[in-house]
Amino acid sequence: MEIIVADKAGFCFGVTRAINTAFDAVAAGKVYCLGPLIHNPQEVERLRQAGVETVEDFSSLKAGETLIIRSHGVPPSIFEKAREQGLKIMDLTCPFVGKAQRHAEALHDEGYQVIVVGEKKHPEVQSIIGHAGANAVVIEAAQEVPGMKLGSRLGVVAQTTQSYGNFSEIVLKLLRISKELKVHNTICNSTTERQNAARLLASEVDVMVVVGGRNSANTTRLASICRQEGKPTHHIEVADEIKREWFLDAGKVGVTAGASTPDWVVKEVLNKLKSAAISR
Repeated sequence: MEIIVADKAGFCFGVTRAINTAFDAVAAGKVYCLGPLIHNPQEVERLRQAGVETVEDFSSLKAGETLIIRSHGVPPSIFEKAREQGLKIMDLTCPFVGKAQRHAEALHDEGYQVIVVGEKKHPEVQSIIGHAGANAVVIEAAQEVPGMKLGSRLGVVAQTTQSYGNFSEIVLKLLRISKELKVHNTICNSTTERQNAARLLASEVDVMVVVGGRNSANTTRLASICRQEGKPTHHIEVADEIKREWFLDAGKVGVTAGASTPDWVVKEVLNKLKSAAISR
C-alpha cells in the first residue's frame, strides 16, 4: 500500500504564528485565551499543559492579566471590554481574518449592506460580523439567497476558509438580485492551495484520510472536497481512530490535514498507516 501526503497539509502561516507566540508568552507566566486558540483539541491540550488556559468569559480576570485573542478574531466590542477591565491584550487574529474584518468595516462605511459568506456559528464569521454593521447578513449556501430580503447595494466578503466554489456560487446569485454588488474575495490563499491539493490527490488514490479537529471548518471542508471526488474519505483527529479494514483493497492512500493540525499528529497518523500497510 502506497501512502501519499498532499503537497499542502498541516499548519498554515497564521496558526503557526499564533501557536509560537502563545508558547513564548506563557514563558513569563500563565495566560488566558478567549476560546480555544485553534480548532484542534490535541494542540489546545498541549497549550493548556504549558499554561495557556482557555476561557469563554474573561469577566473574572484581574487587571494586568494577559488575554489572548485567538486566530479567529473577535468583534470590536470584546477589545473595548477587555481594555476597560485593564487586561493586557495579545491579539493573535490571523492576518487574513483581519483583512476580511477591515473590508467588512469599509463596505459598511461606504453604505453597502455587508454579506459574509460563511458558517453562521463559526467564531471567525462572528468576528467579521462584528465589524460589518447592524444590517450585515451571513449566507452559508446559494439556496438561501432567493428567499432573502436584501438591500440594493451589497458588499460581499468571505470566511477565510470557504471553498471558492461555494463563494462564487453565492456571488452569482447575489448578482442577479442586486443593483450594485461589490465583492472582496477574502478566502485565504493557503486555504485555496490546500483544497486544490486535496482535490488533486483524492482523484489519484483509492482512499483518503483527512486529519484534523472535528470542530475545524477548514478540515471538515477538506473531507467534503475529497468525498466529492467519489473516494472513501475518513476524517480523523488522532491515529488511534484508524481502522485496518478501511484499506483492505487500497493500492494508494492519500493523506491531508487541516490548517490547524500539528505536524506531530500528522506524523503519528502516517506511522499508524505504515504499520497497517505492513500488517495487511
